[in-house]
Amino acid sequence: MGRSVVWGLYALILALAPLVFTSSLSHTLLSQMGIAIIVCLSYNILLGQGGMLSFGHAVYSGMGAFLAIHTLRLVSGGLALPVSLIPLVGGVASLVLALLLGWVTTKKAATPFAMITLGIGELVWAMALMFPGFFGGEAGLSGNRVAGSPLLGITLGPQIELYYLIALYTLVCTALMYAFTRTPLGRMLNAVRDNPERVAFVGYNPQMVRYLAFVIAAFFAGISGGLAALNFEIVTSEVLSGHRSGAYLLFTFLGGTTFFFGPIIGAILMVLAFVLLSELTQAWLLYLGLIFIVMVTLAPGGVASLVMLNLRWVRSGGWRRLWPVYGVLLATGLLALSGAAALLEMLYHLQLGAALGPELPFFGVTLNIDESYSWLGAAAVLLIGLMLFELSRRRFMQHGQGGGGA
Repeated sequence: MGRSVVWGLYALILALAPLVFTSSLSHTLLSQMGIAIIVCLSYNILLGQGGMLSFGHAVYSGMGAFLAIHTLRLVSGGLALPVSLIPLVGGVASLVLALLLGWVTTKKAATPFAMITLGIGELVWAMALMFPGFFGGEAGLSGNRVAGSPLLGITLGPQIELYYLIALYTLVCTALMYAFTRTPLGRMLNAVRDNPERVAFVGYNPQMVRYLAFVIAAFFAGISGGLAALNFEIVTSEVLSGHRSGAYLLFTFLGGTTFFFGPIIGAILMVLAFVLLSELTQAWLLYLGLIFIVMVTLAPGGVASLVMLNLRWVRSGGWRRLWPVYGVLLATGLLALSGAAALLEMLYHLQLGAALGPELPFFGVTLNIDESYSWLGAAAVLLIGLMLFELSRRRFMQHGQGGGGA
């Protein structure tokens, strides 16, 4: 499949998604996914392309959001600026901040870089509470995106209108970040990630390469923050917090950092986890931790690596022999997941819901935290599921290698 076809399908999906999923909740989720795609792709410029593990990327998306909300308030006060351009204000603001902080941050790579980003993240987050005049204190700052004069009759009031603005930014930013990976600077960033000493030997400054990539990543993160400010019409200090940066790291890794489309998958998973999974269970953070451990253990390349592996087998014709194993993998995986979920739900209920009584419903079964059979039964289901899954996985890999060579 050619690249032009892929980009055409990507644009088509962005355009048709709100027409297929027509509810207001769907439009809200799709808008958040577009914002998350931009920020996760920007984070992967650091992590996947440059090998820079950042614990403070939310500083740049968050500052972009704050500058955007300030600009939105100015537009409400009479500033002649189209609201649709406000995300660019957030991008430029984050770019300027990265120009100021990036040289020190990128002085070293690896652990020193990670520790500096962590320190800067905590510093900026603390400042958000110290300067309520700019950051709005605990209540944050709010604005009205239906401000100024409508552009071509578009007010951005209805969610679907805002979605299409976000989709346009998502498409353009995705294309620009992909183009960056094909530039000489993007190639040199990969070289700095793999062997900075060799890059220095041939006459390039590894720090300058990291610095420029850092600034570019901050620019796109700021755009995502500006879009988020328009979407929610409120910005609080939470957008600068460490757990927001941790979420970018977690889901970019889960999506896959070695493939360009990996962070797109991670961004979609992030929105689904934060919005839908959190509604299904109060123990959703425990599930995220479990999923992360499983992925690091079984698929360190993320979901994207699994997709590419299976596509290779499909192209080679091996899927004809593998589809029964797919079914066994799915069945055993669901068995192990049900056992793990039962244990997590009982553990959460034991610690935080015991006042509601010892019993809790779980997919038609009543579990009792005071009875050993519930704990032993859930543990047995988990262990049996894990053993069967591992046997199925090994058989799958053996068949896959045979199919790949066909």
